[in-house]
Amino acid sequence: MAGENPPAQDAGDKDKEDKPQVSPEKKRKIRRALIVGGGVVLLAGGGWFAYHALVGKYHETTDDAYIQADAVTVSSKVGGYVDAVLVRENQDVQAGQALVRIDPRDYRAQTEQFQAQVDIAKANADAVRAQIAEQESRVAAARAQLAAARQNAAFTAGEARRYGPLVAIGAENAQALADRRNRAAQAADQVAAQRAQLVNAERRIASLRAQVRQAEAQGEAAAAQLKAAGVDLQATTVAASIAGRVGDATVRVGQFVQPGTRMMTLVPVGSLYITANYKETQIGRMRVGQPAEIKVDALPHVKLRGRVESMAPGTGAQFSLLPPQNATGNFTKIVQRVPVRIALDASPEVRQVLVPGLSVKVTVDTSDAKDAIKDVRQDEKAHQQREDGR
Repeated sequence: MAGENPPAQDAGDKDKEDKPQVSPEKKRKIRRALIVGGGVVLLAGGGWFAYHALVGKYHETTDDAYIQADAVTVSSKVGGYVDAVLVRENQDVQAGQALVRIDPRDYRAQTEQFQAQVDIAKANADAVRAQIAEQESRVAAARAQLAAARQNAAFTAGEARRYGPLVAIGAENAQALADRRNRAAQAADQVAAQRAQLVNAERRIASLRAQVRQAEAQGEAAAAQLKAAGVDLQATTVAASIAGRVGDATVRVGQFVQPGTRMMTLVPVGSLYITANYKETQIGRMRVGQPAEIKVDALPHVKLRGRVESMAPGTGAQFSLLPPQNATGNFTKIVQRVPVRIALDASPEVRQVLVPGLSVKVTVDTSDAKDAIKDVRQDEKAHQQREDGR
């Protein structure tokens, strides 16, 4: 009927009319893309799984690793005022190169004093040796006098014996015999006196020789003191014990240093190595000599080579200042880390950039020991069988 409104269209039908229809060709393309994408994903996953099973699981990686060097702390052996600092901060030095000079005047005077004591001891020894030579002449004279006294005693004794029979027959009087016997007794006493003088002279030589040994001992003691003073004098020039680079120098000219005062540090930048702290779950197949790949944070996109040089004899916690005591209190298991030393193989150009303390990422290839855990398991099983057989 005229004037009536047309019936309203359903909202769902209107949406269907507004929504564009996807053509069958386009649907086939979408389906094909999804299939290809899924295949690529499956191939990539399979490739990753194969790589991990054959290679990846034998590569142990850690970023808890740092470049290190066995730095040497340079300290003073003797005390004194610093005369000169002969090197600069960050300067490369060679082994034996002078680093610091301490005022040597006191130590030089001490060496001169001990040298004088050595010379005095030598002079004393020479003087006593001269006295020994003189005393040996006196000994020779005493021996000659003793020989003469013995001859005189023998002569007078013979005279007394000859006069005895003459007095008995009346050819000589008794007074002459008594005189001869008196002379013989005096000659015998003279022999005894000369013998005593000879003994004293010989003993004097022994005493003088003891004085020589005493003077020589004093000279040796002074020489030892001179040697020690010479060492201290030499120590006033502090030299580098190793080749390296000067770092953290705190010594200044005019500063008074005590023995043991830390003055600077020598870092052997030519002997760098890496300490990689691996988890205890990663070291089962790790062996000395295995190759390592190293990435230094300071050198992006640069891969360095190295090898496992050694492994620590304990975890890092065991060498800490306060090792954990797990037998006390509540226990929470924490994966421990074992320091592994990695020898670094790098060119001189790269080593110019590397310094101790830099962070690195280390990956060790343990594929040459892929059967290590299985071998350990078999060995332990065989050991248990032997124990059970007993």
